[in-house]
Amino acid sequence: MSKIQIRKALVDDANIFTNCHISCWQTAYKEIVPDDFLSNMSLERNTLYDRYKKVLTDPGDCEYYCVMLENRMIGFLIINKNVQDDNNAIGEIWAIYLIEEFCGTGIGKQLLDFEIQELKKINPKEIFLWVFEANTRARKFYEKSGFCYDGTKREEKYGIPITQLRYVLNHSLL
Repeated sequence: MSKIQIRKALVDDANIFTNCHISCWQTAYKEIVPDDFLSNMSLERNTLYDRYKKVLTDPGDCEYYCVMLENRMIGFLIINKNVQDDNNAIGEIWAIYLIEEFCGTGIGKQLLDFEIQELKKINPKEIFLWVFEANTRARKFYEKSGFCYDGTKREEKYGIPITQLRYVLNHSLL
C-alpha cells in the first residue's frame, strides 16, 4: 500500500471533505445511528458542504486535515486546540474517520498518533474525545491507544438521542 499523506484541508477541499464525511458516517455508524438519519445525509449534502466551506475558510481553534492516498481522500481529522492561557490548554479530538476499506490496516493508529502529537504542541492539561457508547469497535481502539472512559456521558440527537462517552488520554502519555 502506498504511503498516506496527512495535510491541512483547504477551502477548495470542501467538496471532497463533505463526500468523505458522508461515506464514513454511513458505514461507521450503521446500526448505531438510525438508517433514516444516515440516508438523509446525502439529501443534506449541500448544507454539510456549505458548513465545511465556512469552517475551512475560518477554522477558529480547530484544525481540519485530509487523509490522502495518492489523489484520493480516504479519511479526515479534526482537532480543537482550545488555549485559554498558558496554563489552561485543552486538546480535543473532534474527528478521526477512515473510509471502511482502510479500517483495520493500521492507518487509524497513525492518524490518532498524528492528532495526539499535534495537540501536544499546546501543552494541554488533557486530551479527550467523545465516542458513541454503542461503538464498541472505536471504544476498543481508543482504549488500546491509552484513552479511558472518565465517567462523563452526554446525549446527542441523531433522529433519536444517542449516548456519547468522554474518553481522556492517560496523563502518562501527555
